Amino acid sequence: MKHVLGMVVWCALVAVLLPYGCAQRAGESKAQPAAALPPEQANILPTEGMWLPNALPVSRLRRDFNFAPTQAWADHLRLSSVRIGASGSFVSADGLILTNHHVASEGLQNISKDGKDYVANGFLAKTRDQEIQLPGEQIEVLESIEDVTARVNAAVDAKLSPDEAVKARHAVFAEIERESLEKTGLHSNVVTLYGGALYHLYRYKRYNDIRAVFAPEVSSAFFGGDPDNFEYPRFCLDIALLRAYENGKPAHVENYLKFSTKGVADGDLVFVSGHPGRTDRLLPVSMLTTMRDFTLPLHIEQLERRERALMDYSARSDEAKRQAQEEIFYIQNSLKASRPRLAALKQGVIEQKQREEDLLRSRLREHEDLQHFDSAWGRIAAAEKESKKHALERYFVADGNAFSWQFFGNTRHLVRAAAEDAKPDGERLPEFTKSKRQAMEDDLFADYPFYPDLEIAEMTTTLQIFKDKLGSDSPMVQKVLMGKEPAARAKELVKGSKLGSAAERRRIYKGGAAAIASSTDSMIELARLVDDDARALRREYEAKVQEPETEALGEINRARFALMGSNDYPDATGTLRLALGVVKGYEQDGQTIAPWMTMGGAFEHEKQHGAAPPFALPKSWADAKAKLDLDVPLNFVCTADIIGGNSGSPVVNRAGEFVGVIFDSNRQGIVDNFTYSDVKRRAVAVDSRGILEAMKKIYGADALVEELTGTGSK
Repeated sequence: MKHVLGMVVWCALVAVLLPYGCAQRAGESKAQPAAALPPEQANILPTEGMWLPNALPVSRLRRDFNFAPTQAWADHLRLSSVRIGASGSFVSADGLILTNHHVASEGLQNISKDGKDYVANGFLAKTRDQEIQLPGEQIEVLESIEDVTARVNAAVDAKLSPDEAVKARHAVFAEIERESLEKTGLHSNVVTLYGGALYHLYRYKRYNDIRAVFAPEVSSAFFGGDPDNFEYPRFCLDIALLRAYENGKPAHVENYLKFSTKGVADGDLVFVSGHPGRTDRLLPVSMLTTMRDFTLPLHIEQLERRERALMDYSARSDEAKRQAQEEIFYIQNSLKASRPRLAALKQGVIEQKQREEDLLRSRLREHEDLQHFDSAWGRIAAAEKESKKHALERYFVADGNAFSWQFFGNTRHLVRAAAEDAKPDGERLPEFTKSKRQAMEDDLFADYPFYPDLEIAEMTTTLQIFKDKLGSDSPMVQKVLMGKEPAARAKELVKGSKLGSAAERRRIYKGGAAAIASSTDSMIELARLVDDDARALRREYEAKVQEPETEALGEINRARFALMGSNDYPDATGTLRLALGVVKGYEQDGQTIAPWMTMGGAFEHEKQHGAAPPFALPKSWADAKAKLDLDVPLNFVCTADIIGGNSGSPVVNRAGEFVGVIFDSNRQGIVDNFTYSDVKRRAVAVDSRGILEAMKKIYGADALVEELTGTGSK
């Protein structure tokens, strides 16, 4: 699934010596505070940081906010938080999950059909037997964390060649994850932190039966549309309620967030528990330069051309528009986030980072025992130079960007699974190891809707970009297109395949290598055709770029720790983090922006724009206006440090009560993946009070309101 913050796409460094232990289970050491980090560095702002759940900034919280979370508080919040592509949280004992509408919209799209559009028109299950399973949807809850740094480092010996080191790293990851899965039954994943200076084993409980419960109309959830995206003031009911099931019944969960009916006040301390995707705050300048000069420009161009193609497709009919709406939203949102980030890299961020890097290296050279770490930056620069070789081929063929993402991705998984199954677990590609297999199969066999004409339109565009970028004379282009124009080749590939059917994917998968070898399916033939090239490009990148950079970044991290100590947080990795913030307004364009916006403000915002889409509230709001308390807060902002992937993150108060859900940042926060500031950058959330007011008085979801507030009959 594709989730980005803004309706959303490595950082402070520490050493392996930092004593991060395994997170305790819920209920243990309830009276003990979470382990404190060393004293804070002066350059970290009070509400800066995406903190590991087993290394919370307790000393900062005590010093700056007179608050010290207990282990029980931290465990409860961790176990109430869920990963669902982006973020979400349990909000009732019966497995009810609250996240964003834009996080759940792909699932809603997948259960919609011609004449029944749950994205546009909303969804409400008045009884539990009306809750609809979302194909392929999964959630994960982080059960425990274990430090496995010593074991990984022992396996990846410094004497190994880069090729050998890649294999050794893959093998030890697979071994650790397999052993953990067999021992605990929990999905287990080794997470690389601080650029490779630390490795943690994360164990997750997974739920793979997730059902739709409630979602408002998209015109309410995304009120203001793309013009208001990454802006504030906002007036959005960007929420969705789902439910986790086990063995056909609603899951019973011990840890869930109690809903606050009081919400927040100006100046309140709040916490955001979610899964930020990626930050790049302390990357070496050579890596940021590659991002500025190659990665982001190519990504933006690809998105722009796909957007034009999908808009053309949408114009064919109302049904075509419905089919393409989710992908268009994803692309437009990604563009609105990516363009300012590229601009920031061109307009001062790299110069700022260069000054910081020069200062750090100068200080290292003053210490004889640390001077040898200085070579790490040069090795990263050399690896970045190496990465430019075959970069386009890698982007389009190895990463699959010449083809449709889901259709070709499923096909490649079928072809590679058959080949990887013949190998020992530790020698397989990481995504095909035993510990990863169940999640891969759940996604591969999900009964997603398949629209051949939409697929042809998308693949025509991506193949054309592939041809334009590499040139008609490229052997790779000639191999893929087989002498045909992109439109003809795309039509041939889509029409000649049956893999849009989940049943057919399951049949081929069950048939293994023999089924793949004998198949005449056009997409399988394409995946076989490019697989040797794609694998070779991947091996070259891992050995010549990824592995040297991992080793060098680990050295930089250890040097930073030795020189400066560490209380810092690692860059975001898509894993659970805790951010802290203060509910606070700001100054913008000469005006004072209040911390929150009200239900009545939504109607006023609509009026100011003449009720013209996307500034037209749905009819349900107009019908209910007379019943609403228009002074109830709908959206609010805080200084919490968030990024893409935090969409759907619960916002809680000191008592651990649910007071809101993150759905965006303002425009000043778009470049937070490089830096953080608490002056004007804000995280934007839907207020718990607005959620309850809307669900009860606009949507008549009384039973759900009772479940959220605990006021229903037992």
